[in-house]
Amino acid sequence: MATGKVALGRLVLTTREHMIALEPRGKGLMGTLLRYPYEVRDEADYFEDIPNIKVEKEMLDLAKHIVQTKAGHFEPDKFEDRYETALREVINKKAKGEKIEVSRPESPSNVINLMDALKQSLVAERGEKASASAHGGGKAPKAAKAKKPAHSKAAKKVRKAG
Repeated sequence: MATGKVALGRLVLTTREHMIALEPRGKGLMGTLLRYPYEVRDEADYFEDIPNIKVEKEMLDLAKHIVQTKAGHFEPDKFEDRYETALREVINKKAKGEKIEVSRPESPSNVINLMDALKQSLVAERGEKASASAHGGGKAPKAAKAKKPAHSKAAKKVRKAG
């Protein structure tokens, strides 16, 4: 009988006690580790330095359109753990006695205006002719001021004994 409820419990993993929520899923149970209050930080500690910016309606509509056209069901088989794959390759080479060379990441060779490229993509999708602004005739967006990484108050807080 489905009750629509989850069970809460305690579980020890790696020498530490955790809270866990258990819920029925198909023929089994799914466990989700929960956080204690001292592990949950106030979002203001992390985001207070981010300025409030007014996003243009055109950009917001474009972002919504991209999300809607790219939305789909999650298919884990389409993803690969590239880190593990690369690590296994290095381990296999080392085991065979091969020389391991450090490869540098490729730097992008073609820098484009993302907003213009997105507009052109939309125009092409609709089968319309590109406007002059979509071909670089429009204003380029202002560059965001580079910010230092926020060293938040949370990093200075000491874990409370509980």
